[in-house]
Amino acid sequence: MLLGMYTKAQTAWHSIKARFVDERGVVSTEYGLLLVLIALAIVAAATALGLAIAGVFNKANTQLGGVSG
Repeated sequence: MLLGMYTKAQTAWHSIKARFVDERGVVSTEYGLLLVLIALAIVAAATALGLAIAGVFNKANTQLGGVSG
């Protein structure tokens, strides 16, 4: 009788402990967050590069006096 209660308590303790130790969901969430941050960095870099290129072309256009057509 006591051995049965001890076994049930140990089994319950291990299942509760396993729920807190299992980190599969946390790891996938971290990967998702990392993916979002990388995507935001790429969008910011592409936007900055586009604005810089547009500025160079506008400066060249101004110095050349524009295109007459």
